[in-house]
Amino acid sequence: MPVEWHKSGLRLSGTELWLDARRKTPLSFVSHAHTDHIARHERVIATPATLRIMQHRLGPLADTVALDYHQPFDVAGVRLELFSAGHVLGSAQVRITRADGHRVVYTGDLGLSSSLTAPPAELAPCDTLVIESTFGHPKYRFPPREEVFGQVVDWAQRELARGQRPILYAYSLGKAQETIAQLAARGLPVCVHPSIHDITLLYEELGVAITSRRFEGEIRPGEVGVFPPFGRSQAMKRMPGRATAVLTGWALEPWAARRYGADLAFPVSDHADFPSLVGWARASGAREIITMHGFADELAQALRKEGLFARAATQTVQMELGLGGTRPVPEPLRRKRR
Repeated sequence: MPVEWHKSGLRLSGTELWLDARRKTPLSFVSHAHTDHIARHERVIATPATLRIMQHRLGPLADTVALDYHQPFDVAGVRLELFSAGHVLGSAQVRITRADGHRVVYTGDLGLSSSLTAPPAELAPCDTLVIESTFGHPKYRFPPREEVFGQVVDWAQRELARGQRPILYAYSLGKAQETIAQLAARGLPVCVHPSIHDITLLYEELGVAITSRRFEGEIRPGEVGVFPPFGRSQAMKRMPGRATAVLTGWALEPWAARRYGADLAFPVSDHADFPSLVGWARASGAREIITMHGFADELAQALRKEGLFARAATQTVQMELGLGGTRPVPEPLRRKRR
């Protein structure tokens, strides 16, 4: 097995290299700086942008290796090369080439929609593909991003014409900056929560210019507010005459708006949808595909129907004896009761 599944995350078999480990490890590649992918590792390998945002969120890091895309780096007996993941600024896939020449690509969170604030994802041919599957169920098919942001702007303008204050809920890193850029490109001024504004300033430091005003207790006439889905300020909660909408891939579910405490939900995600994941896996040329997170079992099943060998990361492989010899067959692991 090229990778091993542990409670802390994935580890490259036979090495001390972890992939997006959720707990402190001696050495981990970090694909991007969302809080569910970072920890205070003894040594971190990531892009310069990811390291900068990690330090903003965690404070100083003990030991870091900053790698640009396509910059080879040898560590733990393997060679690493990073490729854009298209998820948020600085997000990266890693291709790991072992001494025997076998190439493993770990995508981390993968975004395949066009973006104003992150470079597009790059396909990295490989032998084993480890792919995120947050929206790996056939029911998740997102409409074009440009179309959805057009609907968001129409909604905001209608609310402004009614004398309301339109407020959008978007995660502080990545989606918020993309939302600000999309609204600004359509002529709407934006006022943003301080946590979002701080990261927006980091984007500007890293070369992505985004124009917004920091929220300091009020949203001015004509402005659209952008706030995180959770941890919103008391001043915003007390604000009269507000209309709210959340931007999330879960908007395709009927419960999405209610879950986030919003009036409605728009399907905007920085994750790839089901058909995009299937197409990406097929295009990689991988002989083995390992799915993880979200709908991992469903995506693996769909890929097997496409004639690909796929399994969820929480499954092992046993050899099945048939008339034509042996072939690998995924077998679910038994989970320990707790």
